[in-house]
Amino acid sequence: MADVRQLLRGLPVFGGELPAFDPAATPDAPVELFTDWLLGAIRAQVPEPHAMTLATADADGNPSARTLILKDVDADGWRFAAHDGSAKGRELTARPYAALTFYWQPLARQVRVRGPVVRESAERSAADFLARSAGARAEALLGRQSRPLESLAERDTAVAGAAERLAGDPGLVPPEWTLHTLRAESVEFWQGAADRNHTRLVYRRTGSAWTKELLWP
Repeated sequence: MADVRQLLRGLPVFGGELPAFDPAATPDAPVELFTDWLLGAIRAQVPEPHAMTLATADADGNPSARTLILKDVDADGWRFAAHDGSAKGRELTARPYAALTFYWQPLARQVRVRGPVVRESAERSAADFLARSAGARAEALLGRQSRPLESLAERDTAVAGAAERLAGDPGLVPPEWTLHTLRAESVEFWQGAADRNHTRLVYRRTGSAWTKELLWP
């Protein structure tokens, strides 16, 4: 364990040239700045820049987190999808509030989003499901995420059966598939620096308006 601790402490961080961040030049609302940072990550060829950590809590308040893909973002919020029978689906039903974290490591940039989560319409949820790849639709159609699995062969057989169902009915959508929108109450932008003088800017919503505030690193 001492060797691991020494190894971790010796790992480099914040290498290379990092982008500038001037909080005084930021827009009035966070979505515009988020989109600008996301496009910057894409231009910098950050792997999977639309990947994010979704943190939820169950009915007892116990947290869990996992990485998934951002589906859309606009003035209404950040969108992602989940099967209602999955762990995250059940947790969002019990406590419809969540947090998202984006981390674009080569740029030393992090964005944290928190707020209530609302369910989108059945039509929008179906459109999201049908836009998924064939393999992703087959897996999601099973609705067995996080349940015990006897063997990989059992998985493969079930997914193959689901794929056959979809081939016979390409418009099939499980009613449990739900598109969610996180309506942000706060959005924090974090720009790392090699000298550890990190810059943190948080947007907070009050009604329909946003306020901005710097935070200590």
